Amino acid sequence: MQKYIDLFLDHLKYERNLSEHTLRNYRIDLGQFYDYLVPMDHRGHRRPVNIRSIDNITIREFMATLYAQQKKKTSIARKLATLRSFFKFLCREQILDLNPAQLVSSPRLEKKLPKHLTIEAVIRFIETPDIDTPLGKRDRAILELLYATGMRVSELVKLNLDDIDFKHLSARVKGKGRKERIVPFGKKAREAVELYLEARGELLAEASPDERDPMALFLNYQGTRLTTRSVGRLINKYAKMCADVTPNVSPHSLRHSFATHLLNAGADLRAIQELLGHARLSTTQQYTYVSMERLIEVYDKAHPKA
Repeated sequence: MQKYIDLFLDHLKYERNLSEHTLRNYRIDLGQFYDYLVPMDHRGHRRPVNIRSIDNITIREFMATLYAQQKKKTSIARKLATLRSFFKFLCREQILDLNPAQLVSSPRLEKKLPKHLTIEAVIRFIETPDIDTPLGKRDRAILELLYATGMRVSELVKLNLDDIDFKHLSARVKGKGRKERIVPFGKKAREAVELYLEARGELLAEASPDERDPMALFLNYQGTRLTTRSVGRLINKYAKMCADVTPNVSPHSLRHSFATHLLNAGADLRAIQELLGHARLSTTQQYTYVSMERLIEVYDKAHPKA
């Protein structure tokens, strides 16, 4: 079975251009299913598996073990989606005739609306970093750019210097599936990034010549490219510093706030989809529920017979 897993992962990597993070999740999910089917013995060996012997009952029993381990429904649903994709690929390659995972129902998930900040809370949060220090200038530029563009943190850390176009106030973003898109940003974000670039050389000088990444836009204190984990930590740090007005801030909060504020201001849903880099409009439509909640709130406050 391992050869089929490797074949599928190669397909995801080279044909579908999925990110390393997504590939790792697929590899983990399929590895867990393989371990369930045939655990390794004390010598690290497995007995052979007939891929055609796997049916929907086998997959249901696997999911039952996940429920018994009290795994989250979202995690179980993701693993089932992985198996569906895996067996669909095997059917496409004519290794199997039927996809057994198609006969297994996904767990019903609670619909969670994206959490967003008010405009006032966003401004307070973005202005928290101390711009008298090089790292403070960097952090201010990061927060301004995240809110101005709605890009993901994983997209932000991939930015290079030549991805920023100050003349046209836009950034070239490399999104999921290695798809590129152009997103605009405003004067505030431009000013913050320009201020950071004046101090960027101080951070770059801290790195050894063989480690530095002179093309990376955002650098850490050692002069090397910033990571998504580092951005998450700095967002948590500033969230604690202004917790009185911005509770429960996450790395995705500025992205959610960006989309919600645009929608509330009358932006077209298709335009927001393009800016966010969503493959499906249904993903973007989650923000219409947030906007509807606000409409109901305004109605309740303003209508005399509400």
